[in-house]
Amino acid sequence: MTSTVRLKLSALMFLQYFVWGAWYVTMGTWLGETLHFSGEQIGLAAGSTALAAMISPFFLGMVADRFLATERILSLLHVLGGVVLFFASMQTTFGAFYGVILAYTLCYMPTLALSNSLSFRQMDDPGREFPPIRVLGTIGWIVAGLAIGTLGLEATAMPLRIAGGASLLLGVFCLALPHTPPLERRGPAGAGRHERKPTVVSILGLDALKLLGERSFAVFVLGSFLVCIPLQFYYAFANPFLNELSVTNAAGKMTLGQMSEIFFMLVMPWFFRRLGVKYMLLAGMAAWTTRYALFAYGNNADMVWMLYAGILLHGICYDFFFVTGQIYVDTKAPPDLRAAAQGFIAFVTLGVGMFIGSWASGRVVDAFRLGTGGHDWRGIWLVPAAGALLVLALFALFFRSSEADRESAVERVS
Repeated sequence: MTSTVRLKLSALMFLQYFVWGAWYVTMGTWLGETLHFSGEQIGLAAGSTALAAMISPFFLGMVADRFLATERILSLLHVLGGVVLFFASMQTTFGAFYGVILAYTLCYMPTLALSNSLSFRQMDDPGREFPPIRVLGTIGWIVAGLAIGTLGLEATAMPLRIAGGASLLLGVFCLALPHTPPLERRGPAGAGRHERKPTVVSILGLDALKLLGERSFAVFVLGSFLVCIPLQFYYAFANPFLNELSVTNAAGKMTLGQMSEIFFMLVMPWFFRRLGVKYMLLAGMAAWTTRYALFAYGNNADMVWMLYAGILLHGICYDFFFVTGQIYVDTKAPPDLRAAAQGFIAFVTLGVGMFIGSWASGRVVDAFRLGTGGHDWRGIWLVPAAGALLVLALFALFFRSSEADRESAVERVS
């Protein structure tokens, strides 16, 4: 891979996640404080990404890698998404806003997988070359949060407009990416070109269902699904929570979580060697429980350190659970099922689990709304804390991992 290609892919990742970080983190604050949407409505809006994550595999399987070059699809989706985001920023009723933001996420979510696949195809050694490029995505998210928070735009529609402008810029930039045409599908040697129509089973990764025959893998899938329900409380309501407590530059301070994510990603090989898969996953689940407990008892006065600690736990929460889970799936699935297995676990967790969590978190926030217009945040955060703790206990009892799993995981992250 040439330095020019590396620079272009780094810029792609930066802008890809700058766009997402610019509108998603603070959307709940704008919807709640300015448009006065209910908690359930805010939760459903946040869950639009999860719903799109369940639908986008069909687009990828049916269209993306069959008819058009990847960079052109990316350009089209980001330009269209930018226009839709501007339109979303002008909506003031829930029905209209939800329809538009869902349309946007249907444009955006497929680009996550497409940007990764385009990058992989330009690399000689993806295992070595991709991580330093992907980290630019996390930096893009951090820059977006710092900009929105520093400018004091969290309770306005401006973050959506900034994201919309960045999306248009990214759409134009994608045309300068290396040409990445559709992969040619061939049948047996000498049989010439052969198109195999994708099916619902292959698109959703349901070929990987056979892996559920192993008890530990089935427990992993079930535990991952269940723990994603309380996880969505953070993504949907952390920013409104901090703003209601009058934490200054809440969006900027939340980027401390992404900074810790980078740090823990770097030290993951060390932890894998000493903890293994099971205890890495348990540490991730425990971090989510601890984070919510810290939020429940923290405040913007003498206990403000609890809020910072809860944010900084994001590195363990995300890397030890999601990244470890992806590595575990890769170690358990045979080579011909790895893509299907990753697609299946993403559908179950980032799709179904997060969608249910979005709706449930909104209902809980509404249930703890005070007559004065604020919320009983201690009661709210103790609900996902208890949920994550319950899943942690069940996972600790029933999940088993072998020494071979540890060695395979260490090999993949070293």
